[in-house]
Amino acid sequence: MSDLIEGYLGKTEEGKKSRLPAKLDFMQSFTGGFLALFMWGHMLFVSSILISKDFMYTITKFFEGSFIFNEGQPIIVSIIAFIVFVIFIVHAALGMRKLPSNFKQYQVMKAHSKSMNHDDTKLWFIQAFTGFAMFFMGSIHLYIIMTHADAIGPNASSDRVWSEYMWPLYILLLLAVEFHGTIGLYRLCVKWGWFDGENPKATRKTLKKIKWALTVFFLVLGFASLAAYMKIGMENAANGTVGQKYTPTACVIEYKITNKSVGGIA
Repeated sequence: MSDLIEGYLGKTEEGKKSRLPAKLDFMQSFTGGFLALFMWGHMLFVSSILISKDFMYTITKFFEGSFIFNEGQPIIVSIIAFIVFVIFIVHAALGMRKLPSNFKQYQVMKAHSKSMNHDDTKLWFIQAFTGFAMFFMGSIHLYIIMTHADAIGPNASSDRVWSEYMWPLYILLLLAVEFHGTIGLYRLCVKWGWFDGENPKATRKTLKKIKWALTVFFLVLGFASLAAYMKIGMENAANGTVGQKYTPTACVIEYKITNKSVGGIA
């Protein structure tokens, strides 16, 4: 009964103001911060293809636990993806509390934003829109990773991007993730007063510049990485090697040395 009263009145049975909204805000901030930092790490991992196929393959096997299990276990990646997916859904559910529930509320918020002409309010609208889009596109991506963790690598990932026509989705997802994530971290710093210092107004301007710099950096890195995967995917399609797993250069060299002829005897 106490939960019912608190839900309707926003107060406890003792007449105190409910702390539930603050707790939910903290959970939303925590899950959002975790996901934003995770996506930055994920972007750096994905961009390993820009260094070389071998490096990307090595990073992939590392996350599969190759330092413990021989050749790695893709199920580890599936488990990680599932945990991230659960946090993703929880964050989305908490974020929905702040969205307008009907067209009238949307009109009020839009009019309020237009009349104030406030940059941070505009950023909130961008964050809300990209968050809504990410709920669908991010769920698709995470489901694919959970169910096809063994199909991650220089060739397999490239074939998925190009031959399985995932590149349009990844372009939209990249835009949504980078705008949503950097705006979210900026808003976290402002909301909780991180780095305020003696002049919070000046700090906010600095944080906003850093936010835009990070947005541009990760967008450039993301599109460069996506272009690299598309190029490899196109080459695989042209060579008829779609679906062929990648063999590291070291293994190819070892195989050739093992099988070369010695003294004219094979």
